[in-house]
Amino acid sequence: MPRVAIIMGSKSDMDIMTKAEDVLKEHNIKVETHVASAHRNPKRVQDLAKRFEEECDIVIAGAGMAAHLPGVIASLVSIPVIGVPIKASMDGLDALLAIVQMPPGIPVATVAINGSRNAGILAVQIIARYNDQVQSSFLKFRRDQQER
Repeated sequence: MPRVAIIMGSKSDMDIMTKAEDVLKEHNIKVETHVASAHRNPKRVQDLAKRFEEECDIVIAGAGMAAHLPGVIASLVSIPVIGVPIKASMDGLDALLAIVQMPPGIPVATVAINGSRNAGILAVQIIARYNDQVQSSFLKFRRDQQER
């Protein structure tokens, strides 16, 4: 069964990040959600990244302000990381720039500010490329979306 890890830097990000979790669950993708700050809990972040590398297909990482968490995770794993900039200060532009401006060799796919729903959809699209059940579910989602 496909598995996606969601990690965020603060409990205050939970309202935003649960939208990604909801999308993944709609497509029967197993989700595990964690709160750990790259600055306040670096050892915990490293330990979680090791687990993600071994057990997950994709990581969705949300962070505001300096927003180093998605990049730190990406530097520690070889699986895709999707970054969600959280609007915490400067209308979220600081977080967006921190996530999108990664150095060559450490990519982080980045969605819109507070765009965790799209992060979940992107994770579903990636998994759908190699999982027939998720692909079928995703294609149904797209048809339903077109009909609406």
